Amino acid sequence: MAKNIILLGPPGAGKGTQAKRLEDDRGMVQLSTGDMLREARSSGSEMGRRVAEIMDKGQLVTDEIVIGLIAEKIEAGSEGGFIFDGFPRTLKQADALGALLASKGTTLDAVIEMRVDDAVLVKRITGRYTCGQCGAVYHDETRPTKVAGTCDACGSHDLRRRADDTEEALTTRLMEYYKKTSPLIGYYYAKGDLYPVDALAEMDSVARAIAAVLDGETA
Repeated sequence: MAKNIILLGPPGAGKGTQAKRLEDDRGMVQLSTGDMLREARSSGSEMGRRVAEIMDKGQLVTDEIVIGLIAEKIEAGSEGGFIFDGFPRTLKQADALGALLASKGTTLDAVIEMRVDDAVLVKRITGRYTCGQCGAVYHDETRPTKVAGTCDACGSHDLRRRADDTEEALTTRLMEYYKKTSPLIGYYYAKGDLYPVDALAEMDSVARAIAAVLDGETA
């Protein structure tokens, strides 16, 4: 049975990883605001031309346009339902999404809040690095390379850290997330749609917790 869900969670909580698993396991479609805007811009459609014009001027795309893009995706259909990622971000957008779903004869089934301990999350993210050649992922504490400075998988010495994976940058991103998202948490809690999961648990455990929500197996 198709389900429509929102994934809420701070940067690094694993929303993208879990969304990909839901796509693979349940045939759901992830609707990421950024991906939809990039797709629209290159589509050559009327909506795409509007998006390109606005973005080229350095302006913010309006809520109405984003809702229009979501409406097109919903009309195209999805056997497993939709995963909303990055939208809504405000109470106004939450109301607009609810109205859109109602107009299409469907509903929002769950809002999954991927909760983290900020200090643990910062430690997890600031310690990670990747191989620039093969993409293997490492961590200073939990998964260091066997030989310092050398990728275990391909032997490359091209090990990299993301420029924004610093404690200062991540703390700023977390504060911005909480400022914008805390009203949504209260909004969906009041509606009875909010389901928290421990996003810092092992990846498979997080997936099982999300599956339990979707299958109605939570208390």
